[in-house]
Amino acid sequence: MLHHLSFAVADLDRSARFYDAALAPLGYRRVWSDDTAVGYGTIDGQDKFAIRLRPDHHTVAGDGFHAAFSAPSQEAVAAFYEAAMQHGGTDNGPPELCPEYGPGYYAAFVIDPDGYRIEAVIIRA
Repeated sequence: MLHHLSFAVADLDRSARFYDAALAPLGYRRVWSDDTAVGYGTIDGQDKFAIRLRPDHHTVAGDGFHAAFSAPSQEAVAAFYEAAMQHGGTDNGPPELCPEYGPGYYAAFVIDPDGYRIEAVIIRA
């Protein structure tokens, strides 16, 4: 349903280092960048997720909002979590099965350096 999503960030370099590390285990990489934004995806020039510098108008959505990134494996979910923790993320739920969200729902939850709630998830049958 969604074509792409972007977050406003206070410090582009800090956020780019965080997302470079956290998204790499999921198979996502920088597909473009300039002085004010960085886009992530799998195809050059075609972002699915972006961070945009907004130091004066930086507002994080409330507790009810989060973004979930698809993961190719449980190992990738764990690697996402570890990379996020090593690059300024805050734990919001370690890698584990989350049956409250459905059978086979394996995810990790992190709060990024700007306060956004993000998740890596794979659903196994």
